[in-house]
Amino acid sequence: MKLFQRKISIPAYFIILVLVFGLLGVYSVWGQQNVVKGTVAGNAAQAAEIGGVEPLVNGVKKVVWWHSMSGENGQVVDRLVTSFNAAHKDIKVEAVFQGSYFDSLTKLKASIGSNLGPTMMQVYDIGTRYMIDSKAITPIQSFVDKDKYDVSQMDEAILNYYRVANTLYSMPFNTSNPILYYNKDLFKAAGLNPDKPPVLYTDLAQVAKKVTKDGVAGAYFGTHSWYMEQLIANQGAELVNLGNGRDGIATEWQLNGEAGVKALTWWKGLIDSKAAIHSAGKSDESKKMFAEGKVAMIFDTTAGLRDILDSVDGKFEVGTGFFPKPADDVGGVVVSGASNWILNNKSDAEQQAAWAFMKYLSEPEQQAFFHVNTGYFPITEKAYELPIVQDNMKQFPQFKTAIDQHNAAKQNQATQGGVLGVYPEARKLTENAIGQALSGQKTPQEALDAAALEINAKIDAYNKTLK
Repeated sequence: MKLFQRKISIPAYFIILVLVFGLLGVYSVWGQQNVVKGTVAGNAAQAAEIGGVEPLVNGVKKVVWWHSMSGENGQVVDRLVTSFNAAHKDIKVEAVFQGSYFDSLTKLKASIGSNLGPTMMQVYDIGTRYMIDSKAITPIQSFVDKDKYDVSQMDEAILNYYRVANTLYSMPFNTSNPILYYNKDLFKAAGLNPDKPPVLYTDLAQVAKKVTKDGVAGAYFGTHSWYMEQLIANQGAELVNLGNGRDGIATEWQLNGEAGVKALTWWKGLIDSKAAIHSAGKSDESKKMFAEGKVAMIFDTTAGLRDILDSVDGKFEVGTGFFPKPADDVGGVVVSGASNWILNNKSDAEQQAAWAFMKYLSEPEQQAFFHVNTGYFPITEKAYELPIVQDNMKQFPQFKTAIDQHNAAKQNQATQGGVLGVYPEARKLTENAIGQALSGQKTPQEALDAAALEINAKIDAYNKTLK
């Protein structure tokens, strides 16, 4: 059997699946997608060609949504889906967890060219360029234009991340940015103002030194490329050329420029001064040590706020602050998180059903519910006016930090965020470079230059596939 699988082509493999399972009337593939009466979901012409029918059961349009929301966030998503299905008897949304953002995008890539993928897909921000280039999606702009849907109700900066060449390709869903978490009790014990978190590089370094004592480290920042990207955007620098890849297809990675070297040199200085712990990985260990009171400051996403507050469980007061920057900044943080895309190999009816679900998720009530239960901040402005959000802000003022930081960011191409087809691969290489610099294997410039060389080669190879 294994030999047979190796020899057969992927398209042929899918055809055989359809023929075999179609005879049975039902088949199931990734994400437990059920196709009834031998139907392969696709557009009407494709379905007719293989003898199938529209993906309707008793007049109900089925929308399969692949997503990456796990744990408590996944439970919140399930509640939103249940609520939508109850209110829309002609549509049935089936939410299917597909693993991490990277894993789910990998599965989607494998399904492109077949009819086995989802109707709708949650993709992280850095997958934007690939999704556009895949030609496998219907731009959300087409639904917006047809419906005359009012996007002015939505946060402009968030929309702008997912707009490329004035086209909105996907619908924002979960939005976050990284913030500074700090232990207010440790600040007080060190004679610092617990209500004044450090923002500038120099201030954070001084604070880290003051709180480092008695087995407590001043700071612990996981070696996440995302942090470096935000540190340069906070200086008004762009990640890739050609207007951060928005004035044309990016050809050059620029994290090894002056802003990147400045940020990584500052970070290494914290390690060298013993005011910060050298991380061998991203950030899970830092959150654990923070909750245990062993480290005073960490970086993490605002979407982790609920989890961090729960793990601290009142042992000390958690403070939140803006992401650090040098004094001469002209930028701000970049929108992060994920958006929802509609696949174009589905019938018009199925795509319209997915669009109806996307609009539902964007309504103030759903955004407010999602915000207070996850920590992602609303994409719809009116959500902030609802009592559930206002009451949550009073009880947990830490939620306001990410929103204030988002609103304070200057609107330019640096803060709009970079787009490139090999972004996930670039992040892995950047994380290796951060580790090399912090451990002293290479200088910050050497480490970032070496990573840029490899990333540029990947960008060049990817761009050649587009021609």
